[in-house]
Amino acid sequence: MSSQNQSSVLHKFKGILFSAMSSEELLNSLDSFNAREDDVFLVSYPKSGTHWIAEVIENIPNARITLTSPIELGDMSKFEELKMYCKRRVIPTHLSYNMLPTDIIQKQCKIIYIIRNPKDTAVSLFHYYRENPNLPGIETWAAFLELFLRGDVVYGSWFDHVLSLEEHKNDKNILIIFYEEMKKDISKSIKKITTFLGINVSDGEINKIAWKTSFSEMKNNATKENRDPDHTICALTSDRNLVFRKGVVGDWINYFTSKQKRVFDELFTEKMRHSELARHVEDCA
Repeated sequence: MSSQNQSSVLHKFKGILFSAMSSEELLNSLDSFNAREDDVFLVSYPKSGTHWIAEVIENIPNARITLTSPIELGDMSKFEELKMYCKRRVIPTHLSYNMLPTDIIQKQCKIIYIIRNPKDTAVSLFHYYRENPNLPGIETWAAFLELFLRGDVVYGSWFDHVLSLEEHKNDKNILIIFYEEMKKDISKSIKKITTFLGINVSDGEINKIAWKTSFSEMKNNATKENRDPDHTICALTSDRNLVFRKGVVGDWINYFTSKQKRVFDELFTEKMRHSELARHVEDCA
């Protein structure tokens, strides 16, 4: 990957790579964002299942909410755009916890944080880099994995992203959803989400949401709803066809060589040795 290719679509802010679709001006002004007490933030590292959770929330009957585009997507007009929404706002972001606007933290807005096994996340992000014109071109899996392990990818290090949430994992305004657990029992995860948001939903409605947000249904709908600018949940593309690839657990095994797995596991152990969240990820995998 040429550095010229990288610099045309990515830029660094506070040492972390961001897409050119997130203007430096906007990133610099995040702390001037006015949060509302009932705001909900969907926070995750890229390719961890944000769209999936967003679809679940959008399918909750009588929720009276508006799903917005990501807080870090666009320019300074973003805050004016967010002010226009009258209903309860659900705002997606790939910003790590310690980069969130201070008002979100001060007002203790609800945060749903989604975590996915980092090996699967890396594979998914590799394909995203290859298919998304808003990200740098990448030649090989080996080259990408090296960047991923260094945190030299969009939104920085997976390890740092998860660790930034670690000390807040038990805060009452935070709900942590593990992608793998959601795959195992989507109804249970939907129940957790609706309870957290304070919305009463019957078992029948939960089953209906589970069906509507199955991977195959979402993939079909992605084609129908594609390029609807009002339905941009990812700060890296509005093309929904790029978002849903396989949605499986454990696909990493088809990519990692035994040496790559060893290097990855050593770094994981070193970086995440005090992390309960990381232990949970290992249990889920």
